[in-house]
Amino acid sequence: MGTKRDITTTLVNEHKLILRMLEVLERNASLTREGKYTDYRFYLDAVDFIRNYADRFHHAKEEDVLFEALVANGMPRQNSPVAAMLLEHDQGRAFVRAMEEAAQAALRGEQGQDNAIAANALGYLELLREHIAKEDDILYPLAERLIPDTLRDGIIAAYNAAEARTPTGFAARYEELVNSCEGKVVDRAA
Repeated sequence: MGTKRDITTTLVNEHKLILRMLEVLERNASLTREGKYTDYRFYLDAVDFIRNYADRFHHAKEEDVLFEALVANGMPRQNSPVAAMLLEHDQGRAFVRAMEEAAQAALRGEQGQDNAIAANALGYLELLREHIAKEDDILYPLAERLIPDTLRDGIIAAYNAAEARTPTGFAARYEELVNSCEGKVVDRAA
């Protein structure tokens, strides 16, 4: 019997880029809360990253492929780790919507948006850091144990199909966005 094909490393690696963006978001949101950072366009870039890379690209693989495979292999859909992860994805989307609305209002010149931007950004990143830790440390190892060898090639093919539906250079574009945002943090701190 050969070695099982890994079905979660791709997702863990995507988490690494998401966590890097969360670091930038945390620094900027903390400064915004203190009235020291007013580049509200950054928050729209963060929303773009979260919606397209973290949600449509990454969460789609989890929700449409891995979580469905877990349910198909005996994990209940309700009152289960899958249900908890899906709920947290929805909670994260609510934080992102509110952060986006406050950032757009600030860009229109509406005063008093800094607290809403910061509170929603910080709420999102706290939720997502805990969420990623649960996936990386609990759910993904469980999936590696639970999903049989016979389904692994299909899961990997489904991940590849999801990636193929994205435009050429999609992942590289978002990695460059994170690199650029990180660079701006360093510049400001100098």
